[in-house]
Amino acid sequence: MKCLLIASESAEVLFYWADPHIQQSIRNQYEGSQEEGGRPPAFEDSINTLFAPIIISCSTMIDRMGDSYTSFSTEDQHVYVLRQFEDCLYIAVNGDGEETEEDLKRKIYVMKKLTEVHFGMVTLSSSLLRRELRPHDTDQRNRLWRKFQSLLGTYSRLREQDQSFLVEAVERLIQPTLCEQCIEFLERRLVQTINSSAERAGEEALHAFILVHTKLLAFYSSRSASPLTSSDLLALILMVQNQYPSNSDLDDMSPEDTQNSSAPDMFYTPETSPTGRQSGAEQPCVPVFQFVDPDIQVAEDSLQTLEAPPMDPALPSRVFLEANLKDAFCPMMPHSMYCLPLWPGITLVLLTKIPNCQVAVSVYCFLETFTQLERKLSDLQGGAALPRSQHSLHDLRGKMDKFVRALGSSSMQVTWNDFKNKVFSRGGPGVSKELLPYCRNMKTQLCNLYRQCFVADGPRDCQRLAPSLQERARLMVQEQLLDWKDFLLVKSRRNVTMVSYLEEFPGMVHFIYVDRTTGQMIAPSLSVTDHSISELGKGPLARFIKNKVWSCVGTARRYLQKGYTTVTLRDGDYYCCYFLWVESETGYKLEVVDPPVLSDDSAPVGMLAWDYYKRLLRYYTKNHQTEVVKCYELLTIHLGVIPSECILQHCYQLACKLWEPSRIPLL
Repeated sequence: MKCLLIASESAEVLFYWADPHIQQSIRNQYEGSQEEGGRPPAFEDSINTLFAPIIISCSTMIDRMGDSYTSFSTEDQHVYVLRQFEDCLYIAVNGDGEETEEDLKRKIYVMKKLTEVHFGMVTLSSSLLRRELRPHDTDQRNRLWRKFQSLLGTYSRLREQDQSFLVEAVERLIQPTLCEQCIEFLERRLVQTINSSAERAGEEALHAFILVHTKLLAFYSSRSASPLTSSDLLALILMVQNQYPSNSDLDDMSPEDTQNSSAPDMFYTPETSPTGRQSGAEQPCVPVFQFVDPDIQVAEDSLQTLEAPPMDPALPSRVFLEANLKDAFCPMMPHSMYCLPLWPGITLVLLTKIPNCQVAVSVYCFLETFTQLERKLSDLQGGAALPRSQHSLHDLRGKMDKFVRALGSSSMQVTWNDFKNKVFSRGGPGVSKELLPYCRNMKTQLCNLYRQCFVADGPRDCQRLAPSLQERARLMVQEQLLDWKDFLLVKSRRNVTMVSYLEEFPGMVHFIYVDRTTGQMIAPSLSVTDHSISELGKGPLARFIKNKVWSCVGTARRYLQKGYTTVTLRDGDYYCCYFLWVESETGYKLEVVDPPVLSDDSAPVGMLAWDYYKRLLRYYTKNHQTEVVKCYELLTIHLGVIPSECILQHCYQLACKLWEPSRIPLL
């Protein structure tokens, strides 16, 4: 039984996701409250009633005590994890024992990351974010909630099946020659063709990459593009998998297995909305639920919910990604994302720069200025005031006047005039604490302007690459990869095999090597579907090893959060080792310094929701400011009969062996 809820301080449901078990449990609980002969209450009303005491209790504790609980468990073994972000309360629940408190916390932060990718700097204003998450129009709300529900379902599936989402690092296909050819093709032909076309409608292709399922075949960024962070790239891969999901069972089956396999048992899942894309792969059944209007009669034996209308496949998605430009920084720069399916399981992704994106940079700079001013005003004692003659205030006035005039926004002009009158007029209060509400109004107005420019209309009503240009790009890449298609699909399932390492490292069962500087990983393939044929066979043994790997990763993270960079432990008949270390660019291992200990309520260790390793690298570079510092992780599992001295020697030799392949310039 799983559920995730976002609510406002007034206990209004802004978003929910619930699995079939908790859906049915809540319906059964509140069916008795309906009047005789009347319809049952809408599920949204029921879930609101169920969680209202928790939401109100949490808000009351914050108001009266300045603190609140972050997790609790009930007598029936349900675990609740809560996180407050501004005025929005996130609640994750598990009642079947399949998710730990750490898993629920990670799911909350992933949901927060997804809202940032979809709404950008609108998330910096709680009032605007509430309006975006819960639109007044029911159909629009249905579409939005279904999208996020589907994304959460896809994330849960990938985290349970895919090692790259387990350790939150990008896995690339190990085929250097083809990889280099594809990067050269993306640079010299594809991106140049798009950027030189008259059909690009003012957009510029910044990034292009090819995915085979969740694995990266090739990635190219133009010289004018900001580097794409590992966190953003993982979020984009998640979105691509949600739009064009892989069916692991079918991909792992041979043609004979496909013909001879019997039909699976049928059980309830909502039908996938038609998308108009040409795909021969069967779509996986991911439980996704949505608000059902009380006027719609729902049979007791069906949980079928409203379906979203089909979308134009040529429409891009608007995504907001971190951008480090030469003269500015923007944490949520708007991009258009085009997902062009080449074949089932192989996708070309284009990220383009939109014509008016510079507005986002200006908005962020002004938001930072007003945030700093708000902080200074909050620190003022009594009736003290800051001098009006400060250079920063006059500089702000000149830049803001120019910005407002260029945009021609009447609402922004009114709010800005109110602020100026309070600061610069002789009769005004000057730069004192009385200015705080006007600072906050300016920040809200800037976020609203950002929303109007990039979120409100979205890519549906804006300029975009012409469908003919998108089709030309798709056909160009298809032609380039036509002879490699079948090989790539097989390679993605058996990218690295453990057999190739057993002669050199006897007794080793599995390993995961991660370059946290580039956000890339290498690990032997683990396939545990009933139809897969792998080195571990299929069935119980493969699942046992897979569960052991997942368990060891969780254990390593818990120790890393407590400040330990080396972990060795015996787990039954197996021996698990974990190492984290930092090196100079030449491979010289730097002095070990214990990383900072994180509190239990901190963000989870990883790269998707929050880049823990970026912070860790900043911590290590304090004493090595003239060097490029790189961070690596290695996790190994050996048979327990192997002597510990041999295991440690294996770990050292394996790290040296994997060091060179990780240098292939892919990102």
